[in-house]
Amino acid sequence: MNPLKDAGVSPHILSLLDHLHKLSLDQEAKLDITALPHDSVHVATRDAFIALEQEKCHFVYQIARAVNAKTIVEAGTSFGVSTIYLSLAANANVGVSGGKSTVIATEHEPSKAAQARKHWAEVGEDITSNIDLRVGDLRDTLKENMPEVDLFLLDIWAPMTLPALKLVQPHLRHGAIVIVDNTIASASRYKDLLQHLRAEGSGFLNLTLPYHKGLEMCIYYP
Repeated sequence: MNPLKDAGVSPHILSLLDHLHKLSLDQEAKLDITALPHDSVHVATRDAFIALEQEKCHFVYQIARAVNAKTIVEAGTSFGVSTIYLSLAANANVGVSGGKSTVIATEHEPSKAAQARKHWAEVGEDITSNIDLRVGDLRDTLKENMPEVDLFLLDIWAPMTLPALKLVQPHLRHGAIVIVDNTIASASRYKDLLQHLRAEGSGFLNLTLPYHKGLEMCIYYP
């Protein structure tokens, strides 16, 4: 079942997302990130069209809807596919309970950011106008103008995950959700991040979900 279809998302957006996920699967089949040496992943994936898997995007969308997330941060926007789901969820929550929505999207590579904008244009500005795309080193782009955050999606080069979390954590609301991709297949790469999340007194309740290569869901109760 597709939760977006159930939520009444327009057919042209559903079709676009299906197409983009297929492109991502075709690309990922040619590049096994987990088999790459730790220090070569960033270079190898710089131009690769690899998006968060569709079933994981569906899960993230549903979680965002469940917790009424209206302010969302995404570290690792890439080509903007998962960002579309976040934007749709945040806008839908506003439609139900009012207020305004913001999706702060971060991307290090300008070429990926440019392609993400093209995909968002295909979705339609009336849907994606809530996206605040910040291009560059997230250690700089997430330093300022940070609102209280309802949901934080981490899907970036592993060495950057803990610095990203430390920047966003002070802005997480009580009960905020943090989601991290690939925490089973890439557990060794995420060692520092996972130790931080699972440390006694961290404020996080953690659960590793058995999606392909793993998906970590953490609830922040400081």
